[in-house]
Amino acid sequence: MTALLEVSGVEGGYNGGKVLDGVSMTVERGEIVALIGRNGVGKTTLMRALIGLVPLSAGSILVDGVELGRERPYARAKQGVGYVPQGREVFPALTVRENLQVGAQANRSRTSDMLDKVVGYFPVLRTKFQQKAGTMSGGEQQQLAIARALIGAPKILLLDEPSEGIQPSIVDLIGETLLKIAAETGIGVLLVEQNMGMVESVASRCCVMDKGRIVDTLNRTQLADEDLIRSVLAL
Repeated sequence: MTALLEVSGVEGGYNGGKVLDGVSMTVERGEIVALIGRNGVGKTTLMRALIGLVPLSAGSILVDGVELGRERPYARAKQGVGYVPQGREVFPALTVRENLQVGAQANRSRTSDMLDKVVGYFPVLRTKFQQKAGTMSGGEQQQLAIARALIGAPKILLLDEPSEGIQPSIVDLIGETLLKIAAETGIGVLLVEQNMGMVESVASRCCVMDKGRIVDTLNRTQLADEDLIRSVLAL
């Protein structure tokens, strides 16, 4: 059986430059994989390439066996790629319900069913449907951003720094919810994360990125080795 997400030999960057230098990796169904590395090694560029915001000069991106490497972002969303960018980027002037309705555009046929499901994962949203997203706390906004991505019924969910600027108790809650979502739905999750506590608690394995490449893969046992992690992040 093929992996849910297969990235093979991906190269790409900005304005003709090459940031990604032959990236290859996989995410299985129901698996949470973390992507770590120092700032500036290409983690966010890879995420943006996966959703179609950075053009590829080489390589392929398969989601559930379908090649998406040359597709536009909207087509990738329709094929099951969900994305929550760094900083969340909810629509502050829209209500919680309106934000979720925007996310539902990727899969209109299942909007009502998915609304009930995602609110079940993030019950804090149920009492805030009419609240403007810009008035919510950072943790509430992050839950909304993930719910907005989920309501489109993705196969693979990409999260860029989901713990950034959020209090530890909410980070723990989001981590527990991601584990539940992956186990119950089979959605694969790829997250860029610097909070190694969150990585250790949710990831089945961890891909280490340096200079635009995946240079190592760590298993759960290795993720608990603080000395190893320090050396990896000092590459």
